[in-house]
Amino acid sequence: MKFAVLAGAALLAAAVQPARAQDAAAGEKVFAQCRACHQVGETAKNLVGPALNGVIGQKAGAHEGYSYSAAMKASGLVWDEATFAEYIQNPRAKVAGTKMIYAGLKDEKRVADLLAYLKQFDAAGKKAE
Repeated sequence: MKFAVLAGAALLAAAVQPARAQDAAAGEKVFAQCRACHQVGETAKNLVGPALNGVIGQKAGAHEGYSYSAAMKASGLVWDEATFAEYIQNPRAKVAGTKMIYAGLKDEKRVADLLAYLKQFDAAGKKAE
């Protein structure tokens, strides 16, 4: 009986903990692999992919000055954390016909860290401190 109570308490404690803590510093290291195609920051420009300043909260396929695929423009997505996480894990599964050729970031912790890093940048590329 004592074991059942302790096991139940442990399960309850685990249930109220956040699923994964986000680490922006670790996310900056994850973003290093994105830099070949994307930029963030006050001097960010569109490259092979669009600049990602203020991406969370933006409508997909709408960053000014970037030529998106018809599929991305028609996707109807808004980049919230869940949508971005699903997309970055397998871009072509989320938006068939996307121009993004990245195979995907499968590790949930690294995805969370990447999100923490990207969320620091507002639409003008100013980094929150």
